Amino acid sequence: MSAHLDTVFAALGDATRRRILTMLLEDDMAVTDVAEPFDISLAAISKHLTILAGAGLISQEKRGRVKWCKLEPDALRDASVWMQSFGQFEPVNLDAFERFLAQELPDNSDTP
Repeated sequence: MSAHLDTVFAALGDATRRRILTMLLEDDMAVTDVAEPFDISLAAISKHLTILAGAGLISQEKRGRVKWCKLEPDALRDASVWMQSFGQFEPVNLDAFERFLAQELPDNSDTP
């Protein structure tokens, strides 16, 4: 479980990937639609999506010629349980956690 948590937290450690997850809260999205609001290349977005998929946070499916991304919210369950074990994160508010990370970590949104 430790390696899985490391992978999830590493994926969440990047502002671009957290924004992608927030976007996918609304609905499944085509990769090109995910890339649209970012000022980085489609190849860079694809690298971010690969990291998110590797952590199990999203899944990708090809529908016709279009690759779609879907949020996998259950992938955060282990991380949530781990954080709750500290008691101070009861219940885990992922929006507040994201704001905390954004304040504490330098913005490396151009780095996959």
